[in-house]
Amino acid sequence: MDAGSSLRAPDWSRIELITFQKDFYTQHPEVAAMSEAQVAQMRASLEMTVVGRDVPKPVATFEQANFPDYILEEVAKAGFTKPTPIQCQGWPMAMSGHDVIGIAQTGSGKTLAFILPAIVHINAQPLLQRGDGPIVLILCPTRELANQTQQEVNKFGHSSRIKNTCVYGGVPKAKQAGDLSRGVEIVIATPGRLLDFLESGTTNLQRVTYLVLDEGDRMLDMGFEPQIRKIVSQIRPDRQTLLWSATWPKEVVQMSRTFLKDPIQVNIGSLQTSATHNVIQHILLIEPREKMAKFFDLLKQVMPQGERCLVFVATKRLADQLTRSLRQEGWPALAIHGDKSQNERDWVLEQFKTGKSPLMVATDVASRGLDVKHIRAVINYDFPNNVEDYVHRIGRTGRAEEHGTAYSFFTYEDAKKARDLIAVLREAGQEIPPKLQQMATSSAAYASKTRGYRKTGGYGRGRY
Repeated sequence: MDAGSSLRAPDWSRIELITFQKDFYTQHPEVAAMSEAQVAQMRASLEMTVVGRDVPKPVATFEQANFPDYILEEVAKAGFTKPTPIQCQGWPMAMSGHDVIGIAQTGSGKTLAFILPAIVHINAQPLLQRGDGPIVLILCPTRELANQTQQEVNKFGHSSRIKNTCVYGGVPKAKQAGDLSRGVEIVIATPGRLLDFLESGTTNLQRVTYLVLDEGDRMLDMGFEPQIRKIVSQIRPDRQTLLWSATWPKEVVQMSRTFLKDPIQVNIGSLQTSATHNVIQHILLIEPREKMAKFFDLLKQVMPQGERCLVFVATKRLADQLTRSLRQEGWPALAIHGDKSQNERDWVLEQFKTGKSPLMVATDVASRGLDVKHIRAVINYDFPNNVEDYVHRIGRTGRAEEHGTAYSFFTYEDAKKARDLIAVLREAGQEIPPKLQQMATSSAAYASKTRGYRKTGGYGRGRY
């Protein structure tokens, strides 16, 4: 049976809903004094575009965001010096009560862009009563992202005594169920486990007035749209909804139309798929049979001083096989993928973060939401299925204004991705190997030549 199949949307006209407030934004005098020309100049300098009615002016400092003192104290403790571009515009948008769409690259500070307004939102609402569900719901595509979001919630919400829990599969339900039964203001969840708790009556979403859909593009990639629809059907329709994504494909556009009402939108950088400019991208064109030998040669260059390196592969089986080969050769490697238990995944991630095992082999479970500082290099042992995943993978390095390097093996089997990859390289001002350009041309010619054949059964696939 599908998760959530027994849930029925409440008849909201028959339910007495608690009154709530969602507009807390008071414009700082310095922001109010900015002319339209100054606002336009600031947005241009931050590569920022906005869409929608009554979009508030961006802020340049934490103080200009007019957060309460208890928020500013936590920001000061964290050592942040200035907001990131998505925060400069996202904070006043979220604080003003609008439905919000925020599009920005990985590592750009989106998490804090919705957490700080969420804390203010909670502190303005009536206290939870026995049997109430959460006030804030944050939906995430993976356990790793959910856990890292919880760490940020703990850091900035503890002074307000805001209770939270992280709900995801792969671990026993008892502790999560206990937290939900006792009552928490914030639930950070992956869709499947949350639906289990909703079906069992462990919690409900009738108090949710602040809904966050984080990494919207990844959730759609992972096929979560049906689960998201079931979850959102349990939330009051006058809620505030915030959708955050690193890319803006047509599927995410459609999702925004379904779940948000009259949203305002901020985009940082181009809406075309683009990679962070803090990463040097090397595309290594090889024959498939050369991959293992080339990989070990590359590692000797990349990790001469024990720097952290993240290696992406296509399958769970290959992750384990490659890790065994690495360890047999004396490399301090560990693997992380979806078949590992949550405790093992947490342990591997901690070993990698602390540098005790500076080499981690991963499937795409680690391509989003993995926030590990000082990853100097990413290696794509297998090129991903699409350039969106490529951008997210290499975005694990070059975070928070650091610089990093990405190396990607590319074979004739990847030829159909060559044109999109070239567009990403060109936008970032990276070198485009001549052989990659030739491969893109050959692949396009082959696709054009065989398009008609495939409709009638085709003559099979060629080399490109």
